[in-house]
Amino acid sequence: MRTVTATEASRSFAAILDDAQREEVVVVTRGGRRIATIGPANAGNGAEALALLKETAPDDGFAADALAARDAAMLEGPAWPTD
Repeated sequence: MRTVTATEASRSFAAILDDAQREEVVVVTRGGRRIATIGPANAGNGAEALALLKETAPDDGFAADALAARDAAMLEGPAWPTD
C-alpha cells in the first residue's frame, strides 16, 4: 500500500489506476489526513452471494433480530412544524 497526497493523485491518476489494476492499493491524503482509498474493484457479480443465500437458511431468531435492530434505529423526535 502506498500513500500519495491529493495533489499527487490528481496529477498521476492514470498511474494510480494502473496500480489498482495490478491489485495495489493507494491511500490518498489531504492535509495529512486519509481521505480516500483507491484499489482493485470487486469483480463479483453477486452470484456467489446469491448461492450462499440459497444454501444457507437464516436461523429462527433472524426475523426477530432484524425487527429489533430496526426498532432500535428508529429515533423519535419532535414532529416537523406544519406551518
